[in-house]
Amino acid sequence: MDKDPLKHWILKSNRMDRRPQLPPVSTTEPLTVRTVLQLYFNTFLGANFAESWVYPLDVAKTRMQVEGEEAKKTGAKVPNALATLKSIVKNEGPKTLYAGFSAMVARNLIFNSMRVVLYDVFRRKFIKVDENNKETLSVSSALSCGFVAGCIAQAMANPFDIVKVRMQTEGRRRLMGHRPRVTNMLDGFTGIYREGGLIRMWKGITPSCLRACLMTAGDVGSYDLSKRFFKKLLDLDDGLRLRFLSSMCAGLTASVLSNPADVIKSRVMNQQTDASGKNLTYRNSMHCLVKTVSEEGPLALYKGLLPCWFRLGPFSVLFWLSVEFLRDLEGQAGF
Repeated sequence: MDKDPLKHWILKSNRMDRRPQLPPVSTTEPLTVRTVLQLYFNTFLGANFAESWVYPLDVAKTRMQVEGEEAKKTGAKVPNALATLKSIVKNEGPKTLYAGFSAMVARNLIFNSMRVVLYDVFRRKFIKVDENNKETLSVSSALSCGFVAGCIAQAMANPFDIVKVRMQTEGRRRLMGHRPRVTNMLDGFTGIYREGGLIRMWKGITPSCLRACLMTAGDVGSYDLSKRFFKKLLDLDDGLRLRFLSSMCAGLTASVLSNPADVIKSRVMNQQTDASGKNLTYRNSMHCLVKTVSEEGPLALYKGLLPCWFRLGPFSVLFWLSVEFLRDLEGQAGF
């Protein structure tokens, strides 16, 4: 037996160096039924909390997008966001600023919760872990995951979107002398069904899904990418500063990407139909796009951008901070 302790230590060290190295391990929260349900309902609560503060801007945005059609016919000027809000309060009462909020809450349970959960499921397939146990996610992968997640979620939530848009514009229609079209969410669904059956619930699905794809890629995907980028660039912990900065970037990106599709969606969903349910203004989404650009110019696709950004910016901050706060309470890692 060798009595030399130095030789014995060198031989032992060499044997340890030859041992197989453990592969890098992802630090992302494990995907279980519990974590999926927690994320689903945290997202629902966060979305409604954020929406309760910024919803009047969503009403103003929809009004501005729809009023662009009438302005083109009459030559009138479309009022800005502040003037639109003042006009609503003066002519229809402050309660109208929350018209359609019940449909928004129901929509959040399907759309906002589903898009975030689906994005989280999809992105795990593309997250890479380097030799230093650092996770990486490419821009194209994040945006693609957001695009697909948004499309699936909006396809399920489209009926609630139609009801919301109609409830938001109902006060204006009545001021113009039109007969009442919707009084509450249930009445809204009933009216849509009478116009053309179940298939009518998916009116405007093309621009609606396109908007949701772009918004989810810009919001959820951009938030995820921004956190990873700023965390590395500024050496920030996963705390309030990193989350605030990332959510601000997400809100701006989502607004710019989604506004053109939002204009088309609002106009297609809000247009009048005849007794047989046939559209009276636009044949389809492409016809609406071509007609809008040819008659009003390409900038018409960004009508309502300011209230859209003023809404999505604060919404994104309040939403993501709320979701992350709830995850912290539950002892989960940041999104």
